[in-house]
Amino acid sequence: MSRILIALFVTLAVGCMSTDPYTGEQKASNTSVGAGAGAVMGAIVGAATSSKKDRGKGALTGAVAGGAIGGGVGYYMDKQETELRNKLQGSGVQVRREGDTIRLIMPGNITFDSGQSAIRGNFYPTLNSVAVVLAEFDRTAIRVAGHTDSTGGAELNQRLSEDRANSVRQYLISQNVASGRIQTNGYGPRYPVASNNTAEGRQANRRVELELLPLDS
Repeated sequence: MSRILIALFVTLAVGCMSTDPYTGEQKASNTSVGAGAGAVMGAIVGAATSSKKDRGKGALTGAVAGGAIGGGVGYYMDKQETELRNKLQGSGVQVRREGDTIRLIMPGNITFDSGQSAIRGNFYPTLNSVAVVLAEFDRTAIRVAGHTDSTGGAELNQRLSEDRANSVRQYLISQNVASGRIQTNGYGPRYPVASNNTAEGRQANRRVELELLPLDS
């Protein structure tokens, strides 16, 4: 079984390297990482559920099946990430990848005015681009989180953060993103990403974040 796992790791490491189009660096794609994890789990389960003489065969069968499942989720999220990066270049929206989760960070200088929950008119084209990708990749759950700066009272900021998240949710729904996929939360000023002592910091904190998670596992 150990020889099978070593062979799988070598194959994945050599065959699934890719070039990051944004840094030029060689790296293992998220697809290969998912496939590797799935293969290991599949091999363990396959070996454990096979007789002693068939343990090696069971491990190999489980590894192949597990690798296909793990790689499938990673590949799907890879494709979605690529589409988002292509459409959002130069928009001011940050695209961050964390395992099989994609996070879109939409800062206040392009989304909302201070004390307002109405989406800025010049942000609609960017949000349209996001909606196009989300509608296409419909096996993704969407968590919309609203955030504020620390100006004003706690109750006001909590309500404002919820309203901002809901504004984005309603707009995505209007652009053919299924409502059942979208969950919203408001966090007020509790999770700042910059100092609230400067105008620039408050503007950065006044934001909405979209967390995209695979529905398939």
